[in-house]
Amino acid sequence: MLPESWQDVLGEELDKPYFKELTEFVEEERARGPVYPPRDEVFAALEATPFDQVKVLVLGQDPYHGEGQGHGLCFSVRPGVRTPPSLRNIYKELHAEKGLPVPDNGYLMPWARQGVLLLNAVLTVRSAEPNSHKGKGWEKFTDAVIRAVADREDPAVFVLWGAYAQKKLPLIDAERHAVVKGAHPSPLSAKKFMGSRPFTQIDEAIAAQGHAPIDWRIPDLGA
Repeated sequence: MLPESWQDVLGEELDKPYFKELTEFVEEERARGPVYPPRDEVFAALEATPFDQVKVLVLGQDPYHGEGQGHGLCFSVRPGVRTPPSLRNIYKELHAEKGLPVPDNGYLMPWARQGVLLLNAVLTVRSAEPNSHKGKGWEKFTDAVIRAVADREDPAVFVLWGAYAQKKLPLIDAERHAVVKGAHPSPLSAKKFMGSRPFTQIDEAIAAQGHAPIDWRIPDLGA
């Protein structure tokens, strides 16, 4: 269930009482109706970005709750699915900062494969009910993910957009790691997000840490 590269640092979490209760809760939810993402994509972010390859950790809140949207990476949607508003704003800022073209899709796997861990704080959601799996135990697990990266000797960049994400600051040693904070890219706070130049901050931090740069371009997938 848990990707191999994360087993040593997270394996103990799966044996804890809260995780067993969480697993039972999610299975009961799936028995009642659609839960996203599908069972085999719950840990997709950890699968796509191995533990020792994490350069950047971007923290989202919970998965998209529409059919076919989420696939286990925060802010990302499957190919062929309309790009959601928050991601459109991320693309606009990326275009303004770096001059990169706005892609025709919201599939962020190219970032994940370069070391950008796209982690939601809550890893499942009931169909059409945002935050429906909040407070059921996922936060304990994803806090453990954040701590594991923060406890690593190799530094990383933590991207905390919005007040919810910034509550995780106590888990991170900001002396060893870089933290990029700012407004959330959702339409509600887009005016504060636009112009905050997060990608420039991330790139500068990655370079200072001695890591290879991220290519932020997302290839067009065509119609």
